[in-house]
Amino acid sequence: MCGIVGLFLKDKALEPELGGLVTGMLATMCDRGPDSAGFAVYGAGKPGAVKLTLRGPSRAALEPLAQELAMVAGTPVAPVLRDTHLTIMVPAAKEQAVRDELAAIAPDVTVVGTGKRMEIFKEVGRPDTVAARFDLAHMQGTHAIGHTRMATESAVTTNGAHPFTTGADQCLVHNGSLSNHNAVRRTLVREGLRFETDNDSEVAAGYLTWRMREGLSLGEALDASLADLDGFYTFVVGTESGFGVLRDPVACKPAVVAETDRWVAFGTEYRALVDLPGIAAAKVWEPEPAKVYFWERS
Repeated sequence: MCGIVGLFLKDKALEPELGGLVTGMLATMCDRGPDSAGFAVYGAGKPGAVKLTLRGPSRAALEPLAQELAMVAGTPVAPVLRDTHLTIMVPAAKEQAVRDELAAIAPDVTVVGTGKRMEIFKEVGRPDTVAARFDLAHMQGTHAIGHTRMATESAVTTNGAHPFTTGADQCLVHNGSLSNHNAVRRTLVREGLRFETDNDSEVAAGYLTWRMREGLSLGEALDASLADLDGFYTFVVGTESGFGVLRDPVACKPAVVAETDRWVAFGTEYRALVDLPGIAAAKVWEPEPAKVYFWERS
């Protein structure tokens, strides 16, 4: 099953409402994936700085970290604590030093997202509950993608929840199943990529990172995946500037896109989009098989 939602805002006036709109979209998909949920939000960045989203075993485990990591960063890290996740902002030149210190003082804390603008949050539980735990409704930004998971190929764990990220400001959510992900994983490991789970979606994210590292654009990497990734799937990929959609050549997994002059939205089902402002006048269509769609800011 699983469910995917995505919202890209063209109208800057809607940016304070991003989290509230995506919360409603994600909650509508609860029955497609009650095991776990997650989302990536692209909010404000700071020149020369990198956002790190940290996940810990508990809120108490994260609370003392900000001050210690600020000492390594040499500057305040603007910490935002949301349940089991902590977002900090560090100078790009200090990122590796902060990561090294984190590994030394808190080995049970994981970096789940990195980038100039991207923040990732995910946990086990119903999508509406997960969204409430992280206060998604009050997050602001330009675009976001979310996922509700019904685990079929791996355990119900926070690590197995989407989105998956293997590159800065890049993440992927996936509805479907890849049949050759173990073979692709072995290739990517030889190319230097590391994986935290057995989930086939993490392999898809790593594949795109590898292809882009080799010089392809995101659109070209998605095109290449049609030949290299076997299975049935819908991918929604988030980047610093926007998001892309790709369905496999058979396109048996449901998907719908709606667009107005104020936003572009994606949902596994149309009902995820019905409460968006202006939906009655939106252009609505089903993405074509094996065709890359992408919306971004210049």
